[in-house]
Amino acid sequence: MSDLFEAAGLTPGPPTPLADRLRPQALSEVVGQDHLLGPDGPIGRMAAAHRLNSMILWGPPGTGKTTIARLLAAAAGYEFQQISAVFSGVADLKKAFETARLRRTAGKATLLFVDEIHRFNRAQQDGFLPFVEAGTITLVGATTENPSFELNGALLSRCQVYVLRRLDSDALATLLAKAEVFEGRTLPLDAAAREAMVAMADGDGRYLLTLAETLFTIASDAPLDVAGMSQVLQRRSPAYDKDREEHYNLISALHKSVRGSDPDAALYWLARMLDGGEDPLFIARRLVRMASEDIGAADPLSLLVTTAAKDAYDFLGSPEGELALAQACVHMACAPKSTAVYKAFGAARRLAKETGSLMPPAHIRNAPTRLMKDLGYGKGYQYDPDTAEGFSGQNYFPEGVDRPVFYQPKGEGAEARVKERLQRWASMRETR
Repeated sequence: MSDLFEAAGLTPGPPTPLADRLRPQALSEVVGQDHLLGPDGPIGRMAAAHRLNSMILWGPPGTGKTTIARLLAAAAGYEFQQISAVFSGVADLKKAFETARLRRTAGKATLLFVDEIHRFNRAQQDGFLPFVEAGTITLVGATTENPSFELNGALLSRCQVYVLRRLDSDALATLLAKAEVFEGRTLPLDAAAREAMVAMADGDGRYLLTLAETLFTIASDAPLDVAGMSQVLQRRSPAYDKDREEHYNLISALHKSVRGSDPDAALYWLARMLDGGEDPLFIARRLVRMASEDIGAADPLSLLVTTAAKDAYDFLGSPEGELALAQACVHMACAPKSTAVYKAFGAARRLAKETGSLMPPAHIRNAPTRLMKDLGYGKGYQYDPDTAEGFSGQNYFPEGVDRPVFYQPKGEGAEARVKERLQRWASMRETR
């Protein structure tokens, strides 16, 4: 039978991916997470003490969460038990807890590793609490999502959250070197192509080894250049989830780059979001918000530019309409900034809530009927455009309300002229 497999180029057992064959055999062999696993790292210290606390391992795919949990159990002398929140339900959890309980009575500790723990609902997450508190299990949960958003507060309060870093270029290069030693041959790539493949992995060690395995299987007499490699390997889309943390992180980065007057960074984050599949109209809505919140009256044109960019995208669609969004980003990043309108409106809303239903002063009330006129509605009102200086200085706040100053322009951009005008009007108002 084995001869038949060999003749077909197969092995009797199921094929094992290179990433699995290269799994580290000790915590010291895990690359890129020395801040956690080193002698002074919190997980390294726990392993050395052979006493583990429940924890959540939070990090991007391919950074070693499962491997760390398995090796941690071995280093501390715990029994390793694994379930996946994707495939497990209440019955599976009960079985895992009962197995751990029986093991506990025999004097053995259990490390229960829960992959994709954020996929359990709130009630299922609460099910871990009594077993963690009683010491029946030491829980190690793995997640690619922000635990603050996805996990119960009660569960988080019983676990340490450790953040695994995206693998940097040095860590990925180390993985490639290990793969070449394991295979006994070098990858068929020139230096530029090798560097491009590391960048293509985007910090994911498992994906990098998958790419390497593909290259090891091809027959190439000469090293491939970047173009040749691109024909063999398919670049995957960058990690981006439109309804989870990455979505909010990137739109925050775009917003703060515009606010920070950095057009280059703004264009970069815009490109990242569009390449990740973000809805361009979502971006357009945020750009309009930025125009009012961070720029305001310092450059009133920004609001027109952003609404025009939204209309342009509606008219052209992708990819042509995306250029209008880029133009709006650059315009606003280069524009003077002022939050004076934003702050003024917030202060005005607070005063409006405090003063309730106070009526306007009589002279600016509407007077459509004779009775209202007899009651003094509209009496003494001055039409500002008809005054000699175009300014009457009348009071427009409710009676009994001390005149506040909400809008205080800094004097940036167009607000410089507005500030001068407001100061002149304030001076005129004091004399009247």
